[in-house]
Amino acid sequence: MADTTDLPHFVQIEPVGQCNLRCRMCPIQFRNEGGPGQPRAYMDFDLFCRLVNQFPQMTELQLQGLGEPLLHPRFFDMVRYAADRGIEVSTNTNMTVMSETGAEACVRSGLNTLHVSLDGATAATYQEIRVRSRFARVLRNLRRVVHAKQRLRSELPRLCLVAVAMRRNLPELPDLVELAHNEGVGSLFVQHLCHDFGESTLPGQYAPMRAFIERQSLMNEARDAVEHYFHAARTRAEALGVTLRLPNLSPRKHPPGTPGRQRCDWPWRGAYISHDGKAMPCCMVGTPDRIHFGDMAQDGVETVWNNQAYAAFRTQLASATPPEVCRSCALYDGTF
Repeated sequence: MADTTDLPHFVQIEPVGQCNLRCRMCPIQFRNEGGPGQPRAYMDFDLFCRLVNQFPQMTELQLQGLGEPLLHPRFFDMVRYAADRGIEVSTNTNMTVMSETGAEACVRSGLNTLHVSLDGATAATYQEIRVRSRFARVLRNLRRVVHAKQRLRSELPRLCLVAVAMRRNLPELPDLVELAHNEGVGSLFVQHLCHDFGESTLPGQYAPMRAFIERQSLMNEARDAVEHYFHAARTRAEALGVTLRLPNLSPRKHPPGTPGRQRCDWPWRGAYISHDGKAMPCCMVGTPDRIHFGDMAQDGVETVWNNQAYAAFRTQLASATPPEVCRSCALYDGTF
C-alpha cells in the first residue's frame, strides 16, 4: 500500500481566477480566464462547500488567489459557511470594490483577518505599480471597513496592510508604516516579490513577469540602500506602535540531508486549490498551467492529495535536487 499523508489543517482556495478590468492591478497581464466571450472564472458555491467538507481537520482557510476575491458574488457566503464550522478565515484584497454594504457584510461574516494590498504610500507610486488603480478609492474603502467595525463594535476582521517591496516603492516603506497607523491599521506585512519565474519550463506568456521581477527585485538592489529604508521603517514602527514584518535579505542554505518539511512544508502542511478545483503545490505557483497534481473538484480531495504526482513532488522536495519550480521561490529561499 502506498504511503499516505494526513489531510491538512490549512487550506487555500481561490474563489476568483479571472483578471479582468475591474481587478487587473498587476503591471503584467498573463491570466486569461474570464476574458471577453468566456464564462466568469468564479468557483461555484456548491463546489466550494463540497471541498470544505472534504477537509474534516481544517482549522484555517485562506480565501484568495490571483483574482480579486471580493468580485465573487457569494464571497461572504463562503466566509460564513467556513466560519460557522469554526474555521479561521482570512483573505487578501486590493480593496477596490468594497461598498458600505459590503463593509458591513464583511464585518458580520465572521472573517478573521483582512489583508489589504497597498504597494505605495503615495498615489503616484501606488498607481504606477497597480495598473488602473485609484489610491484614494482604496483608502476610502479601507475606511469603510474600519468604520463598520467601530459601528458594530467588532474586533473582527483584523486588518493588516500588505506591501510587496520593490525598487519602485522602497523609499516609501517608512511612510507606509505611518499610513497604516493613521488609518487605524495596527500591522504592516512587507514581502519580497515572491517568485522569479526562473524555471526552464515556464510557459511563454510569463516571460514579461520574469523581466519585471528582474528589474524590480530588491535582491538585485544595493544591500546598504535596502537596509537604510528597512531601518527607517523599523524605527517609525517602533515609535508608532505598528507591528512591522520585513523580509529577509539573505537566502538560506539547505545543507544535504535537510528534510523536505524543513526546506518548505507547504505540500505537507497546506493545500492550494484553484477556482476550478486544480490542486497546486502552493500559492507561490499560482497558476495550474505551470504545475498541478490533479482535479480535486472531479476526483475528490483525498484521492488527489495522496496521488502519485503529489507524492513524487514531496519526495523530490525532500531531496538535494528540489523541483525546479521551487528553486526560484522566495519562500524556499527564505527571503519571502
